[in-house]
Amino acid sequence: MLTKETVFTALLVFVPLSIAAHFLGWGALTIFITSGIAIIPLAAWMGTATEELSASLGSAIGGLLNATFGNATELIIALIALRAGLVDVVQATITGSIIGNLLLVLGFSMLLGGLRYPEQSFQQTAARVNASSLNLAVIAILLPTAASLLSGGIPEPTMQRLSSAVAIVLILVYGLMLLFSMRTHTHLYNLELAAINATLYDEGNEPIDTIDTIEATPAAPHESRGRWFWVGLLLGITLLVAIESELLVGALETATAQLRLTPLFTGVVLLPIIGNAAEHATAVTVAMKNKMELSMAVAVGSSLQIALFVAPVLVLAGLVLGQPMDLSFNPFELVAVGVAVLLSNSTISDGKSNWLEGALLLATYLVLAITFYFYPV
Repeated sequence: MLTKETVFTALLVFVPLSIAAHFLGWGALTIFITSGIAIIPLAAWMGTATEELSASLGSAIGGLLNATFGNATELIIALIALRAGLVDVVQATITGSIIGNLLLVLGFSMLLGGLRYPEQSFQQTAARVNASSLNLAVIAILLPTAASLLSGGIPEPTMQRLSSAVAIVLILVYGLMLLFSMRTHTHLYNLELAAINATLYDEGNEPIDTIDTIEATPAAPHESRGRWFWVGLLLGITLLVAIESELLVGALETATAQLRLTPLFTGVVLLPIIGNAAEHATAVTVAMKNKMELSMAVAVGSSLQIALFVAPVLVLAGLVLGQPMDLSFNPFELVAVGVAVLLSNSTISDGKSNWLEGALLLATYLVLAITFYFYPV
């Protein structure tokens, strides 16, 4: 039977293919496509290694490891693109990841889950907390853009200082969120911490009930594989992701020019799909098993990590790399993120979902993607 694991394992063939394409000179477009596909299974294995390692380290350190590596693939791609001077693409990737998680991932989860179950429910309290945190994060990220637009323009050095200050505040808020979810209010996040980025599988490699499994078995890695195995695997995969990201970014400008794609569309639509594909598959899988709380944890939790951790880290990293990046976004990106946050918040506010709500989220994402494709730059 064809499973998610089988597909991801088969896609690993694109790792050597992309490297061969680079050294044999098969062209930028071939390198871009093969390296992009290669990143997808590597991200999935990175999630598996992180989950297994987290299980052996205890809830506190394990939760912190999950929080750090939750969006590691997107962060690695963005850092390499930033080092290459593709600041516009990196900025677009931030907004694109938030939009993609809230509309594309959540939409597919609600649609496919709703086709199996007429109505699915999830915990409202945690959803409200996540929604409030996301509102704050998005407002903080977009305020520098709004200030620049309303004031008629802010000098670049001033905008950089403003963005750095906002980045520090966001990282502090992220730390408070971790404290809230892992220490003071863990009861609200028991389901979410159970299976972010991974679905447990039985010996026959078939999906099993994640919640029942966690309750029935201790949180420990596979007995046949020790902690150092997962440490080594995680480090090895991280290195491979960095190599593939180098190939992807190196071919990006030439390949997207051949495809007639703008940097804005590439950053908002294409790169987030590549970096988040494995996470998307997990969210949809658990939703189809009527575990919408886990699906929500993946989709909304990933958006929170992008807004509260990845974006500010990139702003501060830009100063170190000599490629200053501020939080001044394209005005249409501001509108698109606002639409995504408002629509997703209104959809999850009642603690229930159905296939039509998922279809509406997907339709909104499709309209935004088409608009970004034709948006003049």
